[in-house]
Amino acid sequence: MHRHAYSTLFVALSAIGLLAGTTAGLACPFCSAPSLTLSEQLAQADATVLVEWVEGQQPEDDKPGKTVYEIRDVVSGSQGDLNAGDQITLARYRSGKKGDLFMLMGTRGTVIEWGSPLEVTETGYQYVAQSPSTETPTHKRLEYFMKFLEYPDQMVANDAYAEFANAPYKDITPLADKLPREQVSEWVRSKDTPPTRLGLYGLLLGLCGGDQDALVMEKKISEKSEDFRLGIDGVMSGYLLLKGAEGLDLIDELKLANKDVPFSETYSAMQALRFMWTYGEGRIEKERLRQSMRILLDRPELADLVIADLARWKDWSVRDHLMDLYDDEEYDIPSIKRAIVRYMLVCEKDKPKDEEADMPEHVVAAGEYLAQLRKQDPKTVKEAERFFFFN
Repeated sequence: MHRHAYSTLFVALSAIGLLAGTTAGLACPFCSAPSLTLSEQLAQADATVLVEWVEGQQPEDDKPGKTVYEIRDVVSGSQGDLNAGDQITLARYRSGKKGDLFMLMGTRGTVIEWGSPLEVTETGYQYVAQSPSTETPTHKRLEYFMKFLEYPDQMVANDAYAEFANAPYKDITPLADKLPREQVSEWVRSKDTPPTRLGLYGLLLGLCGGDQDALVMEKKISEKSEDFRLGIDGVMSGYLLLKGAEGLDLIDELKLANKDVPFSETYSAMQALRFMWTYGEGRIEKERLRQSMRILLDRPELADLVIADLARWKDWSVRDHLMDLYDDEEYDIPSIKRAIVRYMLVCEKDKPKDEEADMPEHVVAAGEYLAQLRKQDPKTVKEAERFFFFN
């Protein structure tokens, strides 16, 4: 997607979500899209069994074929209805051979409606069968899944990762003292680590690492690449958890002030700033984070994104500068102009709760700027207000 097309979408969403006070999603902030995990599927199923492939009949003419399985073990379901040695016949063909193992999950109606068989190993089955219940506190469940993040059985490793991807950050932080630091550091360094997991591992290393691990992350961050590096935002965030403001100085130099780095690298650094703002718990002072974000106002290709964040962070120090940018030819881009208008709308509404208190200078100035913009550019103001919500 073209950078400005992406940027326009981002700011529209910011107006609806970020400026309305929704600052962070619930799941791990640097993990790829979470999926329904095996333990979640297990919790939703009325019956789950381990079965062995017995025989299959391929479809012919108008017949769908069938497959016969023998129950090896019952994970859940009414005893008596399901027993080891019983056979289950599904009216669909699945190729296989004697000894192939599958898990079947079903929903109970008048009979059990079985879903598609999931091929498993004996180890994979034990992993699922022994996994903590979804009713167990998340941070306790993660202690179990943590041990399987890079397990040789790919199904197991992927599911363990999905458990972390689904987990809120607040439930990951209690693992700091339990994480296998040396292993996590190796995962961050290794070229064999799946790119989709790098963000999580960078974050975990930020929680459990030390000075030597910070050097590992610094080296990873400093690598030059023209390609999009999936997960580098999590590595930067983990690095900032370890190094604080000192680490932010490096991010400023390498990714924010350096106009030669690819957009994806700078955007990843922005994501790290947002992470520290939301989850940093004072590790870096708010004004120091604002200072770094303000650097990017000098980049027209990023300005709309930056302005949305500064509005959400209530950085009213840039209001005069934004009005100067409104008439700057380099910033004569609709998405930037709308972002500036929305910034002023938020600023104007930042009034004290005490109605008798003096009106802050930034509120008065924003109101005057909005009046000026309504006369100067009524169309843009109207477009900006269309997707603006504030509470």
